[in-house]
Amino acid sequence: MKPKLRQMQGELDQIVKAMGRFMDWENASVIREAAGLKDMELRTFQRRLDVLKKEGKIEKTGSSSDSRYRLINVIREDQPEISGAGTEMALSPAAQKVLWLVSIPLEQRTAVGYNIDWVKSYQPNEDFYLSAEERDQLRKSGTTTTIGQPAGTYAKQMLQRLLIDLSWNSSRLEGNTYSLLDTQRLVADNQVPSTRKPKETQMILNHKDAIEFIVQNAGETGLNPYTIRNLHGILSYNLLPDPSAPGRLRQFGVGISHSSYSPLAIPQQIAEIFTIILQKAASITDPYEQAFFVMVHLPYLQPFEDVNKRVSRLAANIPLNRHNLVPLSFIDVPVDLYLKGMLAVYELNDISLLKEIFLWAYGRSVKQYSVVRQTLGEPDPFRLQYSGHIRDAITEIISQNVSKEAASQMIANRSQAIPVDDRTKFSTAVEQELLSLHEGNFARYRVTPSMFKTWQDHWQLNKKQDTL
Repeated sequence: MKPKLRQMQGELDQIVKAMGRFMDWENASVIREAAGLKDMELRTFQRRLDVLKKEGKIEKTGSSSDSRYRLINVIREDQPEISGAGTEMALSPAAQKVLWLVSIPLEQRTAVGYNIDWVKSYQPNEDFYLSAEERDQLRKSGTTTTIGQPAGTYAKQMLQRLLIDLSWNSSRLEGNTYSLLDTQRLVADNQVPSTRKPKETQMILNHKDAIEFIVQNAGETGLNPYTIRNLHGILSYNLLPDPSAPGRLRQFGVGISHSSYSPLAIPQQIAEIFTIILQKAASITDPYEQAFFVMVHLPYLQPFEDVNKRVSRLAANIPLNRHNLVPLSFIDVPVDLYLKGMLAVYELNDISLLKEIFLWAYGRSVKQYSVVRQTLGEPDPFRLQYSGHIRDAITEIISQNVSKEAASQMIANRSQAIPVDDRTKFSTAVEQELLSLHEGNFARYRVTPSMFKTWQDHWQLNKKQDTL
C-alpha cells in the first residue's frame, strides 16, 4: 500500500473508532475532534466521512449545511442491555448512554491517561457531584436517632450486621464467591468453609478488620493519609506479592484490565495528587459529597499497587460513620454495573452512571439498617414472588436441624429450581432471612418452638466451639 493510502486508511480507522463512542448522530466537527484529527481541514475530513459512507460503515442524515453521521447498526450489535443489569435500578438516559459507551469493544475505545486537571479544578463546597436535591434526600433517608452523639455511635450499635454485610458485598464486587451465610460463619463464628479459596477467606477477614478499624476509631480516623494508607494496609494484608506494599503508595506503573485507561506512573505525581485528593475531600462539609468524591477519585488515581476500589468503598463510609448516618454497604449492587461505572470514570471522566449506582445503593442500605419506621415500607417484590420457595428452604433447614455449613449447600441445591438469573438473589434472600431469625419471628416457617430452639442452640453451639 502506498504511503498516502496507508495514511488515509489509518485516518479512516481513527474515525470509525471515535464514532464508536457516540450513541447517536453527531456532526463532523465533533467527530473530527474525537478522532484526534482537529488539524485536518473540515472539507478534507468530510471527504473521509464520504468514503466511509460509500463503504457502508456509516450513515448520514440532514442537509449539507447540517449533516450528521453515525455508525451503521451492524457495528452496534454488541450494545448491552441497559435496564440496570437485572435489578430494579432504572437508569437515566445519560447513564444509559455512558453504559453503552464503556460496553463497546475495547479496541474501539480511545486510549486515555490520567486527567490531572479534573481533580485540581474541583473546588470543595463550590463544586458538587451530588446536586442539592440529591444531598438533601440522602440526608433525610440516612439520618438516624444517634445524630449529635459521639462519632461512630450508630455503627457500633449494629457493628456485627455491618461487618457481615459490608465485608460480603465489597468482596463480592471483587469477584469473591463467598455466600452471605459463609461470610456470617467466618466473621461471626470463625468457621472457614472448606470449599473456599484461601485468598477469598483472607479478603473477607481483611474487610472485617478494616471495618472495625473505621468504626472503633471513629474519632481519630478521617479522610487523611494516615487513615487511607492504613486502611489499604489492612485490606491488602497477605494479598500482595510484596509484603511491604500494603499501605505504601505505588512506585511503578500499572494497567487496568479491560480498560483503555492508563493511570499515572510517576511516584512523585502519584504522591502529589494523593495529597490533593485527600485535602479536597477533607474540606468538603457534606458527608455524602465526601463519600462519593472518594469513591470517584481514589480508584481513578490508583494510588496503591492494588485493592484501590476496596479502599474507596470503605473510605466512603468514614464520613457517614463520623456523622452517625446510615452506612453504605453496597447491598444488591450488580458487579458488572459497578465495574462499568468505574470504567466511565477512568475513560470518560463521567460520573453519571456511578452516581446513580451510589444513590440506588444507599437507598438499599437505608432499607437494611433503618430501625424506626413510622409507616410500613413496600414489600420486596422478589421475596413476594419466591415467598413459598424461601419459606420451604428455611423450614427444611430448621426442622432438620441443619448445620451452617450444610445449610449453604442445601440453599444452593434448592436454588436450582429457580430461574438462572434469579438464583444468586434467591440464595441471598434465604440467607438474610436465616440470619434475622429470633424467638419472635420464626412461626411463619411452620416449625414448633422446640424445633426452633434445638436448631438455634445447634448454631450457637457451633459458634461457642469455634471460640474455645
